[in-house]
Formats: sequence, structure tokens, C-alpha cells
Amino acid sequence: MYKRIMVAVDESFMTNKVLTTAIDLAKASGAQLAICHAVDETIFAHRQMEMMLPNSVGKAEYKMRLGAQGFLGKAVETARAAGVEAETKLIESEEKHVSDMLASAAAEWKADLLVAGSHGSRGMERFFVGSVAERLVRKAETSLLLVRSE
Repeated sequence: MYKRIMVAVDESFMTNKVLTTAIDLAKASGAQLAICHAVDETIFAHRQMEMMLPNSVGKAEYKMRLGAQGFLGKAVETARAAGVEAETKLIESEEKHVSDMLASAAAEWKADLLVAGSHGSRGMERFFVGSVAERLVRKAETSLLLVRSE
């Protein structure tokens, strides 16, 4: 069975279902669990953004990291309450897409399963926003479990 499970979480409505699935799998197989969140900093890559003052970019990045750390802390508490020890991974990049960051993090941590959510976006929404899950299917070097929304 699986020995190293990484779960990718964000602050969407899917997180509880994705996290619970990963915790259940880790518990059933006695696997190590890493809870991973990718901070998408690509919006800050161009420092000359017209809508933000230069000093507000750093503040926004700081707030994103701080919020992500609190979010990951709650996820670890959920895992521990279920009897599963977990570590957290906060990854970020101004250049890479979230799917690239997650695929790299899973490979570096030597995960044998990556659990992620699929929001089920269709049509124009998926065209403009893109799909992290869809890109993970093509890029991840590890086995991938996609948890669908209800």
C-alpha cells in the first residue's frame, strides 16, 4: 500500500473532503502524511503592477503566507485529531503554475500518492482559469488520486 501520501489543499469548499480522504488513506495504510499548500505568487511576478503600490506587494505576499500557515496548522490539527501525524509543506513561486509546484513537491518528498481535489469546472470557466487537477494528471510523476466535488 502507500507509505508516503501528500495531500494538496487550498481554502476551497473541497478541502475538507480532500483532506479527510487523505487522512483515511494514511490511517488505513499506516502512511506518512504531508499536507501541502501552494501559494500562487504569479500575480506578483510583475512588480510594476499598476493597481498596487510597490510596498503593498510585499504586504500582500506576507498576508498570503501568514494565512496559508494558519490554514495548514488547522489541517494538521484535523489529521492529529483523527490519529494521524502529519507534516506541512508551504510552497510558493512567482514563476511556476500551482500544478508544477505540487508535482515538484511530491517528487522531492518522494510521495507515492498525491491526493488533490477536482472542482469539476467546465466550459469557459475552465478555459480561463485552467485546471490544476488537469495539469497534475499530465505532470505528476507519482500516482494521483483526484477527489471530485459532490
